[in-house]
Amino acid sequence: MTSHQDQFNIEQKLFQEAANFVKHRYPQGWGGAAAVYTETGSLLISVAPEVINDATHLCMETGAYLEAHKLNERVTHSICVARDDEHSEFKVLTPCGVCQERLFFWGEDVKAAVYDPDGALIFKRLDEIQPYHWTKAYRDK
Repeated sequence: MTSHQDQFNIEQKLFQEAANFVKHRYPQGWGGAAAVYTETGSLLISVAPEVINDATHLCMETGAYLEAHKLNERVTHSICVARDDEHSEFKVLTPCGVCQERLFFWGEDVKAAVYDPDGALIFKRLDEIQPYHWTKAYRDK
C-alpha cells in the first residue's frame, strides 16, 4: 500500500519526466509525450509516431502501454502532456476513450492524469473518469 505522499511523488515525477523528455525530443515547436508508472517501479515514456496517413496515427500513450505489456508489468499511473510550442506551458491531456479502454486492462483503480483548466496536476482513478464503464454490466454480484 502506498501512502498519499508516495502517490504525490509518483504523480509529480511522471509529469516532470514526461515534460523533460518533450523538451529534449521536441526542442522547438509542438511537443508531447506520455509516461506510465508500473507496480514494479518502472517509468516508461512514449510519443505518438509521426505517420504519413493520419488513419494510422496512434496516441502518445500507446508505446508505453505496449512496453508495460512486453515487460509483463501492471500499469498503476498514466499521464499525457503536450505543449503548443517551446514557449508554452505544458498541459495534461485526459486519456481518450480508446486509451481508457487500454488502461482498464489493469483495473479500474489505475490512476490517469486529467486536464484541469487551472493547470493543477490531478490524477483520477479510471472508475472516477468512467463511472459507468461497460464492464460493470458483467460483474458478479
